[in-house]
Amino acid sequence: MTKDLKIAVTAWRTDGPWRADTLCSQAERAEDLGFHSFWLPENHFEDPRAIPSPLTLLAAAAGRTQHIGLATTSYLLPIRHPIQAAEEVAVLDQLCGGRLILGLGRGVQKSVFDVFGLPGKEKRTRFKANLDAMINAWSGEAIYRDQDGRETYLAPLPSQRPHPPLWVAAFGPLALKQVGGLGLPYLSSPIEPLAMLESNYSLHRQAAEEAGKTLSETVPVMRNVLITEDSGLATRVREHLTSNAPQQLQGGPVDVDDWAIVGDLHFARDRLDEYVETLGITHLIGGGRLPAISEKDQLRSHEWLLDIGTGFTT
Repeated sequence: MTKDLKIAVTAWRTDGPWRADTLCSQAERAEDLGFHSFWLPENHFEDPRAIPSPLTLLAAAAGRTQHIGLATTSYLLPIRHPIQAAEEVAVLDQLCGGRLILGLGRGVQKSVFDVFGLPGKEKRTRFKANLDAMINAWSGEAIYRDQDGRETYLAPLPSQRPHPPLWVAAFGPLALKQVGGLGLPYLSSPIEPLAMLESNYSLHRQAAEEAGKTLSETVPVMRNVLITEDSGLATRVREHLTSNAPQQLQGGPVDVDDWAIVGDLHFARDRLDEYVETLGITHLIGGGRLPAISEKDQLRSHEWLLDIGTGFTT
């Protein structure tokens, strides 16, 4: 059975003195344009554009949208109490009428663990333990039993039963093996080259098979995307992405075209076709927050991305 490729988008502007209104306006616009879902990351400290509480901002967006999915790219489980996190997720899923997609992460920023007083080396074990506790709570199991045998249960429960879709951001072989072993979809980062993604998905599938898990058909990929007929603008964006590439990309001869989609309509269509044919992707999450992009150029790029994506099935 074929399914239409789902086109989603991350927030493309997080500046301004009051970001909540900016982000909510973008969620409204993304819904009007026809995107499948609207995504927010989680990041902490130093950068004034940081989004340390994506669920709070998505709750605000829920009140200003009707149909679009609302999602996190990396809700950090190791730094949270699992029952409190389970409650917050359940409330948001109820609030938005079951539109939540929960992208989970372990965290890579050392300062986050230092500030919260947590050993970074325990992030994988904490992730697994917290996720298990949350799934059990959402499934209706007792979250506490006192000495007299009285049990306490989570309430409210999520609108989606037993819980919202869970996707897991992963980077590196250990993380990929953990995600596959859990039988959950792997959410790639926007900076992994296509060849690396092929290898990662293979490792993910192998880990699932070894754990006796059956993976869903969900194959999401995040990419930085700018579709424009302005060759000068495309060149400036490509140069910026290249100069700001993470160290793991700067260390090797990786062309920006291997991990971003920046170019004209023909180029973007060919690249999207390659991702569908090579990886069998079901969701493309187009990243924003690119420099020196006017709102007009960004929205035009979004429209073209949706137009291109309409013709693809997986």
